Amino acid sequence: MDILRFITCGSVDDGKSTLIGRLLYDSDSVSLDVLATLEKKRNATNSTDVDLALLTDGLKAEREQGITIDVAHKYFTTPRRKFIITDAPGHVQYTRNMVTGASNADLAIVLVDARQGVIEQTRRHTLLASLLGIRQFVLAVNKLDLVGYDEAVFQQIVADYQEIAGQLKLAHVVAIPLSALHGDNVVKRSKHIDWYHGPSLLEHLESVPVPADANPHEPRFQVQYVIRPQTEELPDYRSYAGRIQSGTYRVGDRVRVWPSGLETVIDVIEIDQKAVASATAPQGVVLSLRDDVDVSRGSTIVPVSAHPAVVRELEATLCWMDERPLRAGRKLLVQHHAAVVKASVTTILQKTDIETFESQGTDEAKLNDIVRVRLKTALPLVVDEYRQNRATGAFILVDEQTGATLAAGLVAATDPEYFTQEIPVEPAFSI
Repeated sequence: MDILRFITCGSVDDGKSTLIGRLLYDSDSVSLDVLATLEKKRNATNSTDVDLALLTDGLKAEREQGITIDVAHKYFTTPRRKFIITDAPGHVQYTRNMVTGASNADLAIVLVDARQGVIEQTRRHTLLASLLGIRQFVLAVNKLDLVGYDEAVFQQIVADYQEIAGQLKLAHVVAIPLSALHGDNVVKRSKHIDWYHGPSLLEHLESVPVPADANPHEPRFQVQYVIRPQTEELPDYRSYAGRIQSGTYRVGDRVRVWPSGLETVIDVIEIDQKAVASATAPQGVVLSLRDDVDVSRGSTIVPVSAHPAVVRELEATLCWMDERPLRAGRKLLVQHHAAVVKASVTTILQKTDIETFESQGTDEAKLNDIVRVRLKTALPLVVDEYRQNRATGAFILVDEQTGATLAAGLVAATDPEYFTQEIPVEPAFSI
């Protein structure tokens, strides 16, 4: 059974929590103890309906206390497919959470309040989702019950969103009118929306094609931890733990260790302390190499036939997340999985206007701006362009002094020849 990972986007109060709750509740994916709690709370308030948003309230409480990671996930299964829901908040100040969640999603549900229509946050989240490589979109026009299930309202919002889809060249957008509160067209077809003849949201999620891995062929493995017990039993043992980011690794593969460029052979692959002949992304593995070559945390091991970019200069799209504006010359750290190197922003090339999606010149990036920049790093980084490999084409920028996350970055260009030429850059959204 395959897995579909999707994220719910949209502004605050568009009904994301209620929609997730309705999906879980109507698909019989809520455990009996949680159902009992919901019923208890409904009885206490003398309400006729359970509060579906309570199904995600535990996640919200954790977020407010700052004790959880940037995004939270929910899991459920139907007879046709497994699902992983990424729940990201709608507030503009939490845009970083949305970026984090969308980076692992196959599909984005963009919620729009039928009373509000398409707003700036709709445009921002759609732009970010498209930048992050999502190709499947659902325009979920929610709260249609509050406008009398009016088809004209729905069609106007669809027309407004089609302009966005056209500007961003989104090829796969499905619009569904619904009311998460009353369950219209979420899991079951609505009897209130007889003018709509398409699938319910769940029917669409169960049938939409799951994209293949962004890069199933090019093997990438970055060392997260060097294992050297140096005990009496294992005085010379040395191996390298990490997760295969893409592709397949086999015992006997002749590999090159970057950035040193030294060659050796994979002698052993272990998964859960058991030797295996091969392993494929996204498995976590321990590799042992035939030769005692220089390998450290952040090194990348790839077959000699693979050719990742090993660069000290790259061009990237950034979503700036810091209150202090970014200006050229800023020194910071690039964290690319386990690799952390000093870097500086040499040039801010352009900024994307959220209203028009047009690129415009700028000399700084403010909070939540989406900009194209050039970076120089103190040491070589082994990366891929994001459009070629989502796993190895993304990074974050970190403040040297405070350790705070400053920006999410997507590698846009790495070709050394590119940086010697003054050629026009592509629009920021057309990756």
